[in-house]
Amino acid sequence: MEFVVIGGAAVGGFVIASSKRSIKATRASVKRVFFAKPYTKDDYIEILLLLVGIFYKIRKQGLISVEDDIEKPSRSPLFTQYPRVLENREAIHLITDTLRTVMTTTIASYDLEALIDKELESFHSECMAPAHRINAVADGLPGLGIVAAVMGVVLSMSKIKESPEVLGASIGSALVGTFIGVLLCYGYIGPLARNMEGIANEDMQYLNVIKTALLAFIGSGLPPKVAAEFARRSVPADIRPNFIEMEKILGKKYWLQDKQSSGDEGDD
Repeated sequence: MEFVVIGGAAVGGFVIASSKRSIKATRASVKRVFFAKPYTKDDYIEILLLLVGIFYKIRKQGLISVEDDIEKPSRSPLFTQYPRVLENREAIHLITDTLRTVMTTTIASYDLEALIDKELESFHSECMAPAHRINAVADGLPGLGIVAAVMGVVLSMSKIKESPEVLGASIGSALVGTFIGVLLCYGYIGPLARNMEGIANEDMQYLNVIKTALLAFIGSGLPPKVAAEFARRSVPADIRPNFIEMEKILGKKYWLQDKQSSGDEGDD
């Protein structure tokens, strides 16, 4: 009965306090806690390779050469090499929208950075909102546990004429409500909210790597590999590919472009 009272009141309060859109977003966020895979080194290597590939194509053929790629990433020979990136909708939007902006407008590098920061700030706020709502539910659980305990005590008063053993068992059962409320708050729902916050922060770290590479190449005009190095150093330290490892991966894929570019400059 205590579980019914505490759980029902918590869910009911959450539904009353949330819009349909918020409920849907919270459900999706909770689902990610149990089924989503954390970002790995391979995920970051893939996004760096994709960005370097885009940058090399732009440097060799011009910005307009990637128009078809960013309009239909799912059909792009460049993007489809990296299926993990294609699955990340926000990452694709950040890359394509930034390149569209640069193609269609004349924007200073500091304005471009401010624009990306605004987008990431909005995204982070949306990602954190479900965690805040679940955390609010967790904060209310001890109080709901007390409510359930009080109701149990009130019901126990109807047994006041019973033997001490019966009355004691009834009051003890009532106090279980307080225990359940505190246990759910600090043992399950609160940690669930912390986990959701951690996932949102991981998403932001991933997008910040993309932002760093885009600003280094587009905003500062750095060579593709240098822009990738700026981005690599933004990767969390525990899963960051080291310099030599990244150099080998990029070298296998792009050494020919570098050689051709050097040859062209020598001829000039």
